[in-house]
Order: sequence, then C-alpha cells, then structure tokens
Amino acid sequence: MPEIDKVIHQPVRLRIMSALMALDPKEQLEFTYLRDFLRLTDGNLGAHLLKLEQAGYVRLDKTFVLRKPRTYITATRKGRRAFEDHVEALKQIINAPGS
Repeated sequence: MPEIDKVIHQPVRLRIMSALMALDPKEQLEFTYLRDFLRLTDGNLGAHLLKLEQAGYVRLDKTFVLRKPRTYITATRKGRRAFEDHVEALKQIINAPGS
C-alpha cells in the first residue's frame, strides 16, 4: 500500500508537483511562469523547489536567454513515481471503508 509522501504532501509542493505532472515527462516549466501560475513569491517557490530537488523529485536547468538567467523545472522519473504513489495513497484513504 502506498504511503503519504511527506515531501509532496505539503500544500505548495503538492501544487508544484501537480503542475509539473500535467506536462509530458520531457516538458519543462519556466520558473517565472510557475511562480505566477501558483501565485508565489520568488523566495517561496525557490525554497519549495529546493526541498523537491533535494528529494530528487524535480530537476532545475539554468540557462541564459538573451543574457537573462532562466530556470526551467521538470519532474524527474522518481518525482513522477512518488507523486503517483502519493495520489494512490490519498485515493485509498478516501475510499477506505467507513469513509
């Protein structure tokens, strides 16, 4: 039985992973797009991405576009698996007898 993932379960990180899971596995979101989409500050998004990156759930690719730094985020295979297991654990809780 899958268990609740404590890294993903935090509400902001759950929203980040949900946004990334809506993409094809090789697609990425740009940091500022994700920040605006989730209505977060740079610092708040950065702190949560760091936690997800440390868990191996996301990969950050930093590059320059017309001399401006850009950060692109993608969910890793491990992150996708962890998210799917987390969702399955939530479904089992919802569908438990007596719920």
